[in-house]
Amino acid sequence: MCRNIKTLFNFDPPATEEEIQAAALQYVRKITGFNKPSKVNEEAFDRAVSEVAMVTRKLFDSLETSAEPRNREIESERARIRAAKRFGTTS
Repeated sequence: MCRNIKTLFNFDPPATEEEIQAAALQYVRKITGFNKPSKVNEEAFDRAVSEVAMVTRKLFDSLETSAEPRNREIESERARIRAAKRFGTTS
């Protein structure tokens, strides 16, 4: 999985459309190898990003879980702690 794509499901508050769009963009960039497509590929690239975002929203809307929604601040702090342990930083 692409390291830049973060888990977005089951958070309180729920993932925003901007977060879903950013994840879709990262996914399409990863699988195409394009950071920015050429003019000839731009329409297909943009369409793919939109479709991936739409399918992601549909997926989130159809998923069910009995788990409590995760808290964004707590998850961010856990990620900072993991990064500090992994890379030896204190930021």
